[in-house]
Amino acid sequence: MTPTLVRNQLGADASAPADAGTLARDWAEIQERMLAPLYEAVYDRMEVGAATRMLSLGCGSGLAMLVAAARGAHVTGVDSDRERLALARARLLPDAGWDDTPAHSPHPARRRARLLEDGRPAPAGADGAPYNLITVFEPIGCAAGDSEGLVPALRSAVPLAVRGASVVLTSWGPPERCATAAVLRVAARLAESARPPRTEQQGRWRPTLRDDLEDVAARAGLKPDGSGRVSCPFGYADVGSAVRGLLSTGLFDAAVRATDRSQVEKEVAEALHPYQREDGTVWMPNVFRYLVCVT
Repeated sequence: MTPTLVRNQLGADASAPADAGTLARDWAEIQERMLAPLYEAVYDRMEVGAATRMLSLGCGSGLAMLVAAARGAHVTGVDSDRERLALARARLLPDAGWDDTPAHSPHPARRRARLLEDGRPAPAGADGAPYNLITVFEPIGCAAGDSEGLVPALRSAVPLAVRGASVVLTSWGPPERCATAAVLRVAARLAESARPPRTEQQGRWRPTLRDDLEDVAARAGLKPDGSGRVSCPFGYADVGSAVRGLLSTGLFDAAVRATDRSQVEKEVAEALHPYQREDGTVWMPNVFRYLVCVT
C-alpha cells in the first residue's frame, strides 16, 4: 500500500461496474451536499478563516473546499479520482486552471486554492505557507477496509504541516442514529449473496464501530483533542434521485459486482419506502462524527 490517497481506499471501488463520469456527477449534484452540515460544523469548531492553510485529503468534487475558501481559507485539495476533480475544477474555477494561475489574479479563489491530481499532497499550501489544518471529509466506518489507505496518507501528509497542526477525521455515526444504515444493509446482504473469498471482502458495508476514528488516529500517530457529532439528514426530491445519490457513494459497489446494477437499484428503492413522504420526497435523519487531532 503506497501513501497515495486514492478513492477506493476511502470507501468507493474504482472497479465498480458503472460509468465513472455518471457516478461522479451524481455525487456532486445529489449526494455531496448532504455532508454540508458536517463541513460547516468542523469549520466553526476550527475557526477556519484567512489564517487557515488547509490540506483536504480525498477532496472529491470540491464542495468542502468551496465552503472553506468562502471563509477566506487557503486550500489545497488532493485526490486521484479524475472525474470528481474535473467537477471540482469546474465548480471552483470555471474559466481557469488552478496550479498555473498568477498570484495577482483578481479572482480571490484563484489566489487561495490549488488542486493536485496525482493523489499526493504538495509540501506547502496554495499560498506557499505550510498547512495548519488537514481534513478528511470522506466518512469512514461503513465499509470494511475503508481506512486502510487513510493511515499511510495521513503519515505522508502530517510532515508537511506545521508542528501542532490540527487534523480532522470524520465517520458515520452509530447505526442506531443513522436511518441510512437500514438501506446500507441491502448492500451487505446482496454482496454476501455471492459468497466471495476473504480477499474480496474489502469495501463491503459493515456497521460503524465506536472507536473507528480513534483507531485511525492511533495508527497514524495522532493525538485526539476533542470530537463532535453533527446531524446530516439525507433529503432527496424523490426515490429515483435517492437511489442515484446513494449508489454514487461507492458503498453499493460490491453489491453491484455480486449481482447487477438493476437489482441493486430495485432493492434500494424498496428499502427507501419507509422514508418516503406523502409528497414523494425522501428524508433520512443521520448523525456523523468528527475527531479533532493534533500532530
